[in-house]
Order: sequence, then C-alpha cells, then structure tokens
Amino acid sequence: MESQKTVFSGIKPTGDLNIGHYLGAIKQWLKLQDNYQCLFCLVNLHALTIPENVKGKLRKQSYDLLALYLSLGLDPKRSQIFLQSDNYFHPYLAWILSCFVNMGQMNRMTQFKEKSVELKQKATLALFDYPVLMAADILLYDTDYVPVGQDQKQHVELARDIAERFNSFCQQNFFKLPLPLIQETGAKIRDLQNPSKKMSKSARESNGIIFILDTKENIYRKIRKAVTDSENQIYYQPEKKPGISNLIEIYSGFTNLSIKDIEKKYQGISYDAFKNDLADIIWGFLKEIQQKYQENIQNIKLLNEILDEGLEYSLNIAQKKTNEVKKILGLQRN
Repeated sequence: MESQKTVFSGIKPTGDLNIGHYLGAIKQWLKLQDNYQCLFCLVNLHALTIPENVKGKLRKQSYDLLALYLSLGLDPKRSQIFLQSDNYFHPYLAWILSCFVNMGQMNRMTQFKEKSVELKQKATLALFDYPVLMAADILLYDTDYVPVGQDQKQHVELARDIAERFNSFCQQNFFKLPLPLIQETGAKIRDLQNPSKKMSKSARESNGIIFILDTKENIYRKIRKAVTDSENQIYYQPEKKPGISNLIEIYSGFTNLSIKDIEKKYQGISYDAFKNDLADIIWGFLKEIQQKYQENIQNIKLLNEILDEGLEYSLNIAQKKTNEVKKILGLQRN
C-alpha cells in the first residue's frame, strides 16, 4: 500500500489574517486534510526578518494565528500544527542548506528585490536568505506538496534546486523534490484599492484589505469603495479590468461558483448591486468565523495542547532527517 503523501505549509504571524490568506492558502489546506499527512506551521522565525514589525507582539500574534487556523477549519485531529521556533532543527538544517545554494540564485528571488526597495537600509540579511529557511521547513519532512500562492512558487522551486544539489553531492535521492500546489482561482487575491498588488497584511494602507476579524461596517465600506472601472459591465479580464476581475475571483472563492457562472448571473447588473451581494457573502462567512475565534482565543490551554502535540510529531521526523544529514556530511562524532 502506498504511503500517504505529505503536505507542508505555513503563514507568518506578523499581522492580521485577511481573506487573501483564506482564499489563497487556508481554504486549500482544509481540502488536503482528508487525503494527505498535513503539517501546518506557525513560521514565527520568518516573522523576525523585519524585527520592528513584531517587537513586543509576536507571542500574542502566534496564538491569534492558531486560534484563527482552528476557527477557519483546520483540524488538529487530521493535521499537525506547530510553532516553528519550538523545533530547532529548522534553523539547523537551514544553515546546512545555505552551503548548497549560490548567490546568483538568491539574487533572483523577486520578493527580496521588492521588499528591499521598500525597506531600503532596513532590509536585513534574514530577509535575503529566508527562502533557505523556507526550504529547510519543506525538506525536513520529505514534503511532496506545498500549497502556496503564485508569489511563493519561486521559493518552492528554490527548495527543489537545493534538494537536487544536495542529492547530487551525496549521490543519492536523499531529499524529496517538492511540488507547489496552486489553486486556479484565489491564488493571488489583489488589493481592493490597488489591484496591481496582492492583498497583503504588510500593506501600508488597510482600506484595500479585508481582514478576517474586520467589522461588518468595515467590510461593506471596503467592498463598496473597491476600485473598478467606468464600463459597469461584469466580466473577467484581469489585464483590462483588474479591479472587477479581482472582485469576481473573491466572489468565486467564497461561493465556489465558476467565473463563467458569475459573469452569466450578473450580466446587465450594476457594479453597486454586485458589490453589495459580495459584501453580504463575505460577512455571512466571516461572522461565524469571528464567533469561533472569540471562543478559541480564550482557551489557551487547548491552544498549547495542540502546539505540544504538533511539536512532538514534527520533532520525531525532523530529528531523524537531520541526523541522517549530519551522518552524510560527517558532522556526527560517532
């Protein structure tokens, strides 16, 4: 009997989750729980790449993120959920893997280019080499699939390249070569005010972002003010109509209706009516999630039990894999 395939993914606890995280990642995770061995990580070491953003609040944000994971449907009975910083094999393997990646590859990482322009002198070395830590996160568990958004696909490809280089070095198929899992729709939900950029918790302006814990009033206001165009015709064409196309993707993500079905349903309907319906759909979903979150965040004992169980599971696998790496490289004393 073929062993169950492994899925690994994670989100940084650096700010409030938004609907882009849900539609682009977490919604996909929920489906994977039934058929794969899933590990979902609160990647708080990655959160330190810009220390000022998490100073004095990283611990709380980590618990908040776990509570939201559970509220959105992640099931600790079907998935392993753990805190990255609890498992010291992640940064250990990252250092070793950094010896198998060249500067040319790292310089081609588009996210660093974009963020370093924004941060200028505040850009850290960790921001530059965090894709190597991400590779360690993935490769430690012989991961088969990594559910990511389009913007993270390049990092999964880097993990594959590093794995191939290590495998060539030791002349054996030691690391599995992971594959990205990207949804056809919802993989990169755009900012409501600037559809040329993804909806990001790190954005300076929050009017283009719908957070999972947003109030009803804020959700309706943000949807109504979402950038569209003057044509007032609802159809999907991202290059010509990025604003309304983004709203159609969001509608599809929350209703599971195809883009063609949405276009047909709203033929001849105004943007205002479409936006109002979309706001109703989003709030109808998030209202229940917010109620569950308030229950979960108050049960710290349960949250710690989930993290402890996930840590025990991840440590068993990570320690074995790391010891094998050490043996190959001559890093063990015996």
